[in-house]
Formats: sequence, structure tokens, C-alpha cells
Amino acid sequence: MPSRCRNDQPNQKTSVQVQRSQYINREIGWIRFNRHVLDEASDTRHPLLERVKFLSIFANNLDEFFMVRVSGLQRQVESGVLEAPPDGMSPMEQLAEIHDQLAPLLAAQSGCWECDLVPAMKAEGIEILPVHALSDEERIMMREYYEHEVFPVLTPLAFDKSHPFPFISNLSLNLAIVVRDPARKEDLFARIKVPTDLFPRLIRIPEPKPVKKRGRPTEKFVFLEDLVSSCLDRLFPGMEIVAAYPFRVTRDADLEIEEDEASDLLTAIEESVELRRIGSPIRVEVSSAMPAGICEMLSAKLGISRDMFYRVEPPVGMADLMQLYGLDRPDLKDLPFVPAVPPSLEGDADIFAGIRKGDILLFHPYDSFSPVVSFLKQAAKDPDVLAIKITLYRVGPNSPVVDALMEARNNGKDVAAMIELKARFDEENNIGWARALERAGVHVVYGLSGLKVHSKVCMVVRKEKEGITRYVHLGTGNYNASTSRIYTDLGLFTKDHVIGADVADLFNALTGYSRVHSYRSLLVAPVSIRKGLFDRIEREIELHRKNGGGHIIFKINALVDRRCIDILYRASDAGVRVDLQVRGICCLRPGVPGLSEHINVSSIVGRFLEHPRIFYFRNGGDEEVFLGSADLMPRNLDRRVEVIFPVNDPVIRRSIIDSILNVYMKDTVNMRILNPDGDYTRVQPLQGEAPCNAQAWLISHRGTWHEKGKKPSKKK
Repeated sequence: MPSRCRNDQPNQKTSVQVQRSQYINREIGWIRFNRHVLDEASDTRHPLLERVKFLSIFANNLDEFFMVRVSGLQRQVESGVLEAPPDGMSPMEQLAEIHDQLAPLLAAQSGCWECDLVPAMKAEGIEILPVHALSDEERIMMREYYEHEVFPVLTPLAFDKSHPFPFISNLSLNLAIVVRDPARKEDLFARIKVPTDLFPRLIRIPEPKPVKKRGRPTEKFVFLEDLVSSCLDRLFPGMEIVAAYPFRVTRDADLEIEEDEASDLLTAIEESVELRRIGSPIRVEVSSAMPAGICEMLSAKLGISRDMFYRVEPPVGMADLMQLYGLDRPDLKDLPFVPAVPPSLEGDADIFAGIRKGDILLFHPYDSFSPVVSFLKQAAKDPDVLAIKITLYRVGPNSPVVDALMEARNNGKDVAAMIELKARFDEENNIGWARALERAGVHVVYGLSGLKVHSKVCMVVRKEKEGITRYVHLGTGNYNASTSRIYTDLGLFTKDHVIGADVADLFNALTGYSRVHSYRSLLVAPVSIRKGLFDRIEREIELHRKNGGGHIIFKINALVDRRCIDILYRASDAGVRVDLQVRGICCLRPGVPGLSEHINVSSIVGRFLEHPRIFYFRNGGDEEVFLGSADLMPRNLDRRVEVIFPVNDPVIRRSIIDSILNVYMKDTVNMRILNPDGDYTRVQPLQGEAPCNAQAWLISHRGTWHEKGKKPSKKK
């Protein structure tokens, strides 16, 4: 594998060095973000099962990273079609750097589990045990469980001259088995797929006898693959069991849909989702104990290089540890809280009357998602409601939003739902909802050719005395009641007639053939978000040059787009203060003299997943705030339908600035600062200063942004 600093064209070396001094590589930036998630798993300030949850999220994030990002780099290498990122690293260099960066993180992941979390759980009455450490009575019970439940579904697959190497599906957990034939005195090889799709990964061990004990009884578990490994004699009778090594294959799962060639988008996506299971191998995780010879055999059989192998300490595939978070142990989880509801929407309040009194801001999960569901349920039953239109990206199972849409259609309302079938890893779920809504008579639109619809917009058209009124909900997050409890997102109810007219035009463009080239109030990608934001940054530069005091604050999930980075560098060069809070990937390099010395970049990873997008411009004192669905990435600005909307209500705007942005920028518990070298430093409170945990503050002050006419609190 070539050096990641190699450059075969010396005359371009200076250019590449300059590029790398200005931009941080996207993939390395993502790995550093995921390291923050791993850090949370080691942070003893979190309750124990919350730490286990973070370890599972770290592993799940890595799975998706390999299935989408690493697979893309590998395809570039294989095809020879190279797309140089702004930092100038080649795909081969990026793959080498990814491998180097992940090695210490995987070691830290294993250490966190084995040396920290497992002993801590044991102290709390949750034991994860190897089968060989069970008592005789426990082993007998687990053997019986294996015989009656697991053994019947297992299929040992030999591979030798007469048995082809079996197909290994994406993310399946497997055992590479070595057995010895006593008659021929030779080692033979087989593979068993561990049936984690049929059984829990962690099997609970029943208590041998009902024993009266004081306090909470200990819960004991064994890993399913360990149980299978301990009973291999039943699968290979007459053979000597030499060894069993767990391994796991990750495959390319980034769907490529030829929309122009597909007569039916829904069918095309269904077929593509099935192909995800059999994509090209991208990564092989193997037990650290697996001999080199078996790794070489797997490498040859799978047709991939040894550079794609990652040795890890068991358990292989830690995303499954999320099962432990489902244990009924509230004492080992974050304290629950009751989300706030705006006073005008409490109980059985008429939600339309509440919106008529003025715009309403919701900040989830500090505010309940129930008003959004009530908005649709009331619309479904209200005889004066004529139509409902909504965009759906990630809906989730058992969706009350979808139920309300179907009820509305049953009640004779005209209902249109734009369901994005191409929402990655939610394709199957969205296909199911699309068909269910179609059966109910809803007008379902699957998306636009060449564009993903990522905007979060809902409009209710109601007949009133004054005429037809459009009630609109716009948000930064999905219409998903489940994720609204763990993602922080902002939503706005309004009957502003200008915004309503824009939303009507947007839906006409989504469901029909209209081409809208500009909107009155909204910024809509790919039409106007880039220009709208750039014009405001340029305005901030000009106002700062005239009067000083220029200030831009963006709170987003990712900053990757090179043109956005370059114009922010221009703002910094002009002296404008730029505060960026970027939860995940940030390719901008802050604090570089002469380039970005007026730019500060921070990231917050905590109890909730930070997800809102907020854009603040001081604008010479006439402050502007926009909210929306778009991050500053080429895909969001150029290849998706996104919506960024203004906050026109002055009290709500002031609340967002003082009670939300101000608190986030003062965090000294969960905040990390991005350094010029691309690494992060965790913020610490000053000596004598009380720690500020923004998310905890927002829990304790939830609902303050609903207090119309009151100056928002600035307390920590």
C-alpha cells in the first residue's frame, strides 16, 4: 500500500500541500467525530447502560462508514476514476490513512468493553460470561437450550475441493471452524452462520433454582456464538474440534440506482436493496486469535487483500450490544423527563387556534413531538380541512404520522405524501409505508429523478371565514416520533401567508412538472440555498467593513462543501467573527493565521444526537435566523431538495439566539474545540466556574422559548 504522503507528480506537490493546509479530509474528519462517540462510552459521568449504548453506536457508525464511504473509495481505486477531495488525498492514500486511524480506536473499543464496561456491569448484577465459566448446572441448561432451539436451524458448510466456498452475507456473524478427521489425520474447514437474525446475540442464562436473595438478582448472559462454539460436537460428530474463530464481512451497500433506465422507481429500489446483501466485500473483522493461515484463506476466497482485514478482540460486531440497553434497569440509564408542551397546545386545545395567535417553536426532545401528531390528527378530523401535504424521509415503525394521514384520507381529505424511497438504509421501510398509503387512497410521490427530497415540510389547507388558510409546519428533523426523543431538532408552526405560498409552490414542484426558480421567503435547494446563504455572508462582510461587529453562527451537522468553506475563509479574512458548531464532519481548518483566525469550530456529542441546523447573521444589528434541513455539503446543496426557512417572529428569534445558541456556545461539559491540526480538544470550565452542560440546561429550562413577551433566561 503506497504511503499516504506519496505524490507521483512533483510539479503538483506544492499545490497539494497548500490544499491540505486549508482543508481537512472528510473521511478522517468523520473518524475523529466517531472517536468522540467512543470517548462517551468511557466517560464515567454517564450512567452505565448509556455508556454501553455509546459503544454500540460507535460500532454501528463504523459499519455504515465502511458500507458507504469506504466502499466508494474502493470503487474509485478499482475503476481508476479518481475524485480528488479538496484536501488532495488520493483514494489509496485515504484508505491507508483510514486503516491507520482506526487501529488505535478498535483497540480502545475492545479495552473499553473488556476492562471497563464488563466489570462495571458485573458489579451492578449484569454478567457476561464465557460458556466455560458457567457452573455445571448452567452449562446443562444452556446445552438443552441449544439442542432444542439453536441446533435445528444451524447449517455447517464445508469448503474443500468438492464444496464451494459459501456466500457470506453482509454483516452476518460467522464462525470459521477447523476440525480434524481422525481417520485421515488432516484438518478440514467449515463455516457456520451464527443465526443472530433468529436469536438474541446475548442469551440470558436462566437461574438454576429459585433462590431467595436480598436485592436485585444477577442477570447472566452468554454470547450466541460462544454457545454455538461450545456445542460443535453435535454438528461434527466423529470429528475432533480444533478451533472456532468468529468473523464478520462488511459489503458495499451504497445503492446505485439507474433512475433513467427504471420504468418503476419503487421496483428498481426494491431490487437494489436486495443487492445490498451481496455487494463487494469491503471489510473483514476477524477474531484476534485467528491464525494468519486462515486469514489468508479467507482473503483468497473472498477475493480481497489483507489490508481489508481488521483484527479485533471478541466480541466481533459490537453494534449488537444495544440489546443490553433494553434491559429493565432504569437505575443504569439517564433520568427520564417529561417534555414540555406550549401552553397554547396543551390538552385538547385547538391547534389551529393556537397557531392563529402566533408562530410556535418546538425544540425536541425538550418539547414533546405530540403537537406535531395532534396537528395531523386534528386536520384528519376537522371538517373544514380540505387537504394535507407532507414530505416523509425517515418515518420509523408504527408511525402515528402515517396513521393520521390514512385517517385523513378515510375522512375524505385530499392527502399527498412525498415519500423519499432513496433514504439510505430506510428504503424497505419507506417502500412499505408508500404501499400502505397508496392502498388508503393517498396520492404518493416517490421522489424526483436525480434528487433526494430531504426537506421536512407539512401543510394543512383549511377553509375559514377569511378564506383559504395554509397552516405549515417546517422542521430540521424527520416526522419520526421515535427519533424525536433522542435527536435534538427544531420545528416551527406558522400560518404566515408568504411562507404558505412558498410551501404550496414547493409541493406543486414535487408532485407536478412546475419549475420554480425562486421563492419569496424560503431558501430551497438546489435552487436557492447556496446563493441565499452566500449573499448573506457577503452582506455580513460588507457591513463589517463599514461598521464592524460582523458575526455569523452556524449550528449544523456537517461542513464539507468547498465553496462554503472558501467563502467563510473570506469572511474571516475580512474580520467577521464566525462561530461554527459542527457536530460531525468539518473540512474547514479553523484558527490558521491569515486564513481562518476569526473562525472557531466546536462540536457537541452528548446524551442526545445534535441534529438542528441554525443559521444566524448579525446583519448590522437587524439579526436574521434561519432553520432548516440542509447541512453544508455538496449533496445537500446541489443534489437534494432541502428547505431553509426564516424565523420571522421576533420573540422566537430572540429565544433561539439567547436560550439555544447562546447556551450551546457556552457548553463546558460536552463541547470539543477543533484545532488547526484537525484534532479536537475537550473544553474544561475555568477555575471556579460552574460547568455548563447545554443539554442538561435545556432539559431544566425546557419550554422557556414558549413564553411570549418574556425576555428569555440566560442562566446556565
